[in-house]
Amino acid sequence: MRLSVIGCGYLGAVHAAAMASLGHDVIGVDVDRDRIAALAGGRAPFFEPGLPELLRDGLASGQLTFSTDVRDAAGAAVHFLAVGTPQRQGASAADLSYVDSAVDALLPVLRPGDVVAGKSTVPVGTAARLADAVERTGASLTWNPEFLREGWAVHDTLTPDRIVVGVGTGDGGAPTPDGLRAAGMLREVYATALGVGTPWIVTDLATAELVKVAANAFLATKISFINAMAEIAEVTGADVTTLADAIGHDDRIGRRFLGAGIGFGGGCLPKDIRAFAARAEELGRGESVGFLRAVDEINLRRRDRAVELVQQALGGAVHGRRVTVLGAAFKPHSDDVRDSPALHVATRLHGLGAVVTVTDPAAIENARRVSPQLTYVHDRDEALRDADAVVLVTEWDQYRRELSPQHLATLTAGRVIVDGRNGLDAAAWRAAGFAYYGMGRP
Repeated sequence: MRLSVIGCGYLGAVHAAAMASLGHDVIGVDVDRDRIAALAGGRAPFFEPGLPELLRDGLASGQLTFSTDVRDAAGAAVHFLAVGTPQRQGASAADLSYVDSAVDALLPVLRPGDVVAGKSTVPVGTAARLADAVERTGASLTWNPEFLREGWAVHDTLTPDRIVVGVGTGDGGAPTPDGLRAAGMLREVYATALGVGTPWIVTDLATAELVKVAANAFLATKISFINAMAEIAEVTGADVTTLADAIGHDDRIGRRFLGAGIGFGGGCLPKDIRAFAARAEELGRGESVGFLRAVDEINLRRRDRAVELVQQALGGAVHGRRVTVLGAAFKPHSDDVRDSPALHVATRLHGLGAVVTVTDPAAIENARRVSPQLTYVHDRDEALRDADAVVLVTEWDQYRRELSPQHLATLTAGRVIVDGRNGLDAAAWRAAGFAYYGMGRP
């Protein structure tokens, strides 16, 4: 099938390359000329495992092309909208200007029978607002939310855990004939995944929009819940890691996403829960998701707690002390520093007068653009040399699994480790002579 992907940022570039790898004829369109030039040259503009290989293979086969001209998308049977929806400047709500611009640009190339499939994360009601303009061309609008994890986006696109398609519905709530036809076209697009039993969920447009934001809200709430328990553990002497293990054995709760630490960040969870709360206010149901504001507040407090632990470990003040921060990306297997807890901790320590050195396997250049006042060193051991304290804030294997206390002791001036992710063996580090500080741990 011939497909277009409008917007070739993180979501769009991965989706375009993955669809081409499944045998579709795909064109990716974006207004950013530098980004398109990089993609057309087989270079991923961001760090994502597996993407460079998909780009090279798709370009070599001729099934993947890129353009800055939306007119080149003409003739595609399905057009995926994959543009960003960042937080609006000075507000919590989502900025939908990129979505609106993409639809406006696409309208002249749509033909009767085409399908426009929104993948961007949008406030509920957005699809209904856009549907009239799309349907006047004879095309159909669907909403097909993405559920990608950065660092696993290629895997999640090719082997999704579910596929949700929102379509137009009639008065009784059943899909319209056009909606059923559009869903059928998307079944063809995703035939490979559906052939191995991936759940297929067809629903109305509003539900499809809500699925994505509800999933992110739930994950954020689960993370902040265990971090709230960490705050209680810190004043009672309890160990939040053992607590999480114990309650995680309950199948109704589960252990995943119950890792206490400095919280979540990135370009999705923080802005999505804020936009969800803002949209609920617009709908007159702000009280229904009022807890999300507490979720956000808890998350931000844990970053401050990590800074407090460094101060405590260094005798109450960090001014003039050498602190090495392990990590800049908001999570491992990514170079994304948007709303990164790691970078937040590093800049706070620098603001308090610490001599901060940051290292990260993938995110240094992005971090340098955001926080140029910090010192960045690519080599892990060189970054650690002569440090008075070390802070683990991104769970790269190079720090969590491959760095032993015995090796670190040969590099640092001090014997202080602050584990902002509770990813280290506290007993092993203490046995090696380090003062170990965890999040919500004795």
